[in-house]
Amino acid sequence: MSENAQKVFNVLNQLEIDYQVINHPPVYTCEELEQYIGGLEGAHCKNLLLRNKKGNRHFLVILEESKQVDIKSFGKRIDVSNLSFASEERLQKHLGVSPGAVSVFGVINNEAHDVEVFIDEAMMKHAMINCHPNDNTATINFTTAGLKKFLDQCGNPVNFVKI
Repeated sequence: MSENAQKVFNVLNQLEIDYQVINHPPVYTCEELEQYIGGLEGAHCKNLLLRNKKGNRHFLVILEESKQVDIKSFGKRIDVSNLSFASEERLQKHLGVSPGAVSVFGVINNEAHDVEVFIDEAMMKHAMINCHPNDNTATINFTTAGLKKFLDQCGNPVNFVKI
């Protein structure tokens, strides 16, 4: 188990959030993951780290794997122009993760609490959520109530929006 994943499990245990872990080979896309966790109850998360043009604001966008986000429209809705995907270096700097391992749990490594989190409202209609523990060799299955509990303590700005 990686150090990144262990940090996530430590936080979930500390917060007394129940979870199930499904180990699998490394995956880099939602499509690859499907073969290992297909049929698992709950919403499967797609996670994107975006940045503004100046690179001084970062946005972790979390939506269901089956959805697409129009980055230009999303930027207009949050009043930020010229959004683009964050580089591998920014993923590491702001969330402490590499490509393929981005998840809501990346905020554990964001000590400045300056990454703004945006979660699609549709995610919260599910009883269960599935996401990586900052490591793409496992998936965590836990309740949306557990996700809310985690987000309440993370210290980052969190917004629930329609995507």
